[in-house]
Amino acid sequence: MTIDPPRKPRGLVIRGLVLLQPLDLVISALVVAFFLVSALISGGDIPRSIEGALLIMLVMFVVGAAIEVIIEALRDMPGLGTAVGFITNGPEALCLLVGLLTGDLIYAASTPLGSNFMNPLMLLAAGMASTALPAIFSRHRGFTVITLLSSGILAGGFFAIPESWYLGWLVVAAMVSGILFRVRPGDPAEPLTTGEAGLRRWHAIPATLLLVVAGYFLDPVVSLTAEASRAPKGLIGFVVLAALTSWPEFRSCLTLLRRRRPLSAVLNVTVSNLTNLWLAGVGVVVYLLTG
Repeated sequence: MTIDPPRKPRGLVIRGLVLLQPLDLVISALVVAFFLVSALISGGDIPRSIEGALLIMLVMFVVGAAIEVIIEALRDMPGLGTAVGFITNGPEALCLLVGLLTGDLIYAASTPLGSNFMNPLMLLAAGMASTALPAIFSRHRGFTVITLLSSGILAGGFFAIPESWYLGWLVVAAMVSGILFRVRPGDPAEPLTTGEAGLRRWHAIPATLLLVVAGYFLDPVVSLTAEASRAPKGLIGFVVLAALTSWPEFRSCLTLLRRRRPLSAVLNVTVSNLTNLWLAGVGVVVYLLTG
């Protein structure tokens, strides 16, 4: 299948890096509107709600800019999709650590495992936004579907089993994820851009740190804004929070698809889902050893 040449990016573009694009502004505006309407209906704190929504927009901007820098810095690296899949799981790893420090395994595992349901939706949304949806399933369709389904089933199953089954879940998750990771398709290095940004690979290190920190703060910022606006906890958790915590995966998929790397985008999400299982597995091991 041939892929159409990438369109000229729109938005805030600096030396070839799309730091802010129209879709970012649309989603940010919807976030602000959601919290503002909730505050008006529920009698919440309107100024704090607007302030919190603006902070969410700021964090989302930092996440998008960091991912642009990472992908540009690693543009010629073999296995780019796999590398980005690991990198975008930094916020989930930090949330897991915080949960383990509180002694609550369910809370610790909820962020990485919950992302396994949102990541496939982020991939589809990025495909539609970039008009590259057919290219996502043009190759390795079996691997993509099996990996996303199995990682989702294992993630959901964890919350449905009793504590006495945790060890069995750990064994099955390790075996399935290990096999799928080993048989993942190769992602050879291909030119992403003309390199006009002039970034080197070491630039990905500070950008990754920035991404992890920004992603970690996204959860508490959304929670504080939800409290100020008195938004329904079920709705904020299932729709807004779940979607925003998967924003790094969406932004990276969108960037890769825009640069004609559909296989890298698929590997980004599939490897991210497998990594989430490993993170939850680490949490289970720590819980069983210290419980």
